[in-house]
Amino acid sequence: MKRLALILCLTVVISCSKSDNTNNCNFLFNTNVDLTVNTNLPQFNQLNFTGSSVYVAGYGNGGIWLHRLNSSTLYAWDASDPNHEPVSCSTLGSLDGEVVTCGCVDENRYSLSTGYEYAEEITQPCTLKPYRVEDIGNNTFLVTGN
Repeated sequence: MKRLALILCLTVVISCSKSDNTNNCNFLFNTNVDLTVNTNLPQFNQLNFTGSSVYVAGYGNGGIWLHRLNSSTLYAWDASDPNHEPVSCSTLGSLDGEVVTCGCVDENRYSLSTGYEYAEEITQPCTLKPYRVEDIGNNTFLVTGN
């Protein structure tokens, strides 16, 4: 019986291996976000229109991109490239329709409609970091997360 237990333990230990292909999607810090967005205000008025986006600095790792997907859905994404350490070039700043681009040499591009890399072939392991958006009425939304 002891021999069987020893064989089982050795089998488990030998079967476990360390993978060198670990995808590190932990570049971004878990920052507390508490943002109230009122689309009646001039700075957020664009969000009344489907497909529009607004950048808000000072929240999250590199700001927050707000994106109006349709009449009932508003997304909030961290504006820092999740496939980079947070540095000055990793803020997703260039907006082309629904696509934001990283300012670093690799120029990673992400869709604000999906959070995924915007490319014919997905090469980056991490998606945009989402924040929770709650409709609290009167064209007002609460964006929270950590």
